[in-house]
Amino acid sequence: MELEFDVEITSGILYDYMLRHTYYSMSGLIGTIVGALMVVWFFAGGGIIFLIAGVIILFYLPWTLFLRSRQQILSNPAFKKPLHYKMTDEGIEVSQGEEAQTQGWEHMHKAVSTSRSIIVYTSPVNASIFPRKDLGEMLPKVIEVISTHMPPAKVKIRY
Repeated sequence: MELEFDVEITSGILYDYMLRHTYYSMSGLIGTIVGALMVVWFFAGGGIIFLIAGVIILFYLPWTLFLRSRQQILSNPAFKKPLHYKMTDEGIEVSQGEEAQTQGWEHMHKAVSTSRSIIVYTSPVNASIFPRKDLGEMLPKVIEVISTHMPPAKVKIRY
C-alpha cells in the first residue's frame, strides 16, 4: 500500500509536538512533579516562596516551548512550505521541492499520537509530524500503514 499526502507544520502543531515530547521525557516529568510538590507544600503550611517557585516551575516550560515553537516556525525555511510524504512498504519518504529523504520502517523508533497529530519518531529526538487536520479522511489509512510496518510495542496511537 502506498499513501501520499501533504502536511503544513504550523506553530500550534509544532507546540503540540514539543509539549508531548518534553512531558514524556524524564526532565519534563521531574520538573512537573517538583513544581506540583512545591505548590502542595505551600498549601500544607509552607511559605509563599513555595507557591511562587512551584507556579514558576509549572508554567515556565510550557511558556518557553510556546515561544520556541513560534521562533522555529518563523526562522526555519523548512516550515515555510508544505512537506510531501509518501508511505510505502519500504518506509517513509519526505520531500520538499527537489530534496527528498527516505527512512526505512526498521529504523523508526516509535509512533505516538496527540489530539492534534500523529508523530512518527525517526530518532529519539527527531520526528515526522502528521497533523490530523491535514490527513483528513486518510487518517485511518495512515494509522493502518504505520501499525502494519512497525512492531506493536512501538505504536501508541489513539484515534
